[in-house]
Amino acid sequence: MGGERKKILVGLVVAMFLGIAVYLRLWSIDYAISSDDTELLRRQFDLANREAMDESAEWRMKYDEEAERAAKCDKELIEIKQKVEDAASINQQLEMLQKENMALVERMEALKKKLEAAKLKCRS
Repeated sequence: MGGERKKILVGLVVAMFLGIAVYLRLWSIDYAISSDDTELLRRQFDLANREAMDESAEWRMKYDEEAERAAKCDKELIEIKQKVEDAASINQQLEMLQKENMALVERMEALKKKLEAAKLKCRS
């Protein structure tokens, strides 16, 4: 039983030693990257930031163009509706004038008949 505990203890010590070695290696790599490449990371961030700003400006320009087109279409639609309303008003006026014309034609026919009757009366 004592020999088995020694094997486990030695295995644990070896595992801890390997773990510490791996940790130190990773720490040295991370430290080397972070101390040597800070300027590179800053430049990459600046580049990504500029690209994002350019893309944002591009989308804003597209939005402005679409908003302008929508406003133009809206204005044209309002003008067309106004023309349709004007045409309806003109149609109503035309109908009223046609009715008035019919009434005048009937009145003229009645006056013609009276005139014919008056002529006949004068001749006889």
